[in-house]
Amino acid sequence: MQSSNRKNLFILSFTLFVVTLGFGVVIPIIPFYMEKLGARGTELGLLVASYAVMRLLFAPIWGGLSDRVGRKPIMMIGILGYGLTMVLFGFATELWMLFAARILSGILSSATSPTTMAYIGDSTSEQDRGRGMGILGAAVGLGTIFGPALGGLLGGESLSTPFFIAGAMSFLALGLTWILLPESLPKESRHPTEKKVPLPEIRLWWQALFSPIGILLVLAFVLTFGLMMFYGIFGLYALERFAFGPEEVGVFFMVVGLVSAVTQGGLTGPITKKWGESPVIKIGMLGSAVALILVGLAGSYWSLLVTIGIFVFATALLTPAISSLTSKRAETQQGMAMGLSNSFMNLGRIVGPLWAGYLFDVQAGYPYLSGAAVMLVGLAIG
Repeated sequence: MQSSNRKNLFILSFTLFVVTLGFGVVIPIIPFYMEKLGARGTELGLLVASYAVMRLLFAPIWGGLSDRVGRKPIMMIGILGYGLTMVLFGFATELWMLFAARILSGILSSATSPTTMAYIGDSTSEQDRGRGMGILGAAVGLGTIFGPALGGLLGGESLSTPFFIAGAMSFLALGLTWILLPESLPKESRHPTEKKVPLPEIRLWWQALFSPIGILLVLAFVLTFGLMMFYGIFGLYALERFAFGPEEVGVFFMVVGLVSAVTQGGLTGPITKKWGESPVIKIGMLGSAVALILVGLAGSYWSLLVTIGIFVFATALLTPAISSLTSKRAETQQGMAMGLSNSFMNLGRIVGPLWAGYLFDVQAGYPYLSGAAVMLVGLAIG
């Protein structure tokens, strides 16, 4: 990789780290917000799903716009929007305010992920693309280490302070992107096919299912569905089953994020280069299914920690492998392909927490058993 590409990859990685940091800050705090307001699993599922609905609708819009006007301006819109909505979240004192902040965050921050992944597609060879996706995945993993730790530590004293810190870091990432990151998509490679803003079309998503990336879009949905069956309600699960507080949940997710970062930063690239994306996807689906079953059956802190470590290791292999293979099969219009991939991921982020919240109110361990069944479906079609 050239030195300029390394610098660009560093800036992109920091951007994703900041965005994931903000997401991680929410994890140990939301259950206690919800408990304070008298809400349960169903309401928590709705809150998580409302964010994902906006990302589902707007990710292809931002991805398509980045194919027309370039990656950098769209990426900056996403970062700015994320910072502003983190500040709004910090001021929330009622349930409707949480919903309002999360909905606005979903609209604006959905510009970040597809443009970041498309940037890697623009600026790396097919041989190095898996490594690039893995490095970005490591940045996401680091965000999930420090975000929950920060949220849990500060949330014990004040539930709003972590959001203000995440907002400030978003503005720092915005400045770095503006000053240091060059545009990756030259004007001659853009697709100015229409002047109006492209609206999301169900017909386009349906057609994409029968394209060369169709199976990968289904796998993206399956992966995020399974992830959200775990992450969507884990805070409430830990509170009810193990009586964890914000600090304990934060430390727990710090360990989870560390496993993810080590796996994606040090193992994903070499593994996918040696075995290829398809075998890695199969191994990841099987491992995550087995781990989710064990999570639902765990009866102690340590057994829960070990089984979740296995789950995180398996899913950490899956995410960059699916993204890399999607980018390779897309060939052109990387932004649109990544936007579609993010749309199907966000569909999983809608259905997953809604289903998990409902099942949690029936029995706390059911979401994990259901998530395992879905991962086995992914193994069958992968």
